[in-house]
Amino acid sequence: MKEYEVLLEESNPCGGDNHARKEFIEIEAESPEKYIELNGRYPVVDIGRNEFGDTVIYTADGAGNKIKYTFTEI
Repeated sequence: MKEYEVLLEESNPCGGDNHARKEFIEIEAESPEKYIELNGRYPVVDIGRNEFGDTVIYTADGAGNKIKYTFTEI
């Protein structure tokens, strides 16, 4: 298991990305993808990396609700 600090940015169709609720959590998981598979609320839309090498996973429900997860290994 690896340890990650995860930034969750949750937005909805009313508030949009400018009013996203942000929260930091620390987790242990095999991988970011496995964590989302077991704990994610919405299906995965996209997986990538940011300029710092962190894993970024976007999930959404198709109705405008979405969560962006940024996983930083610690």
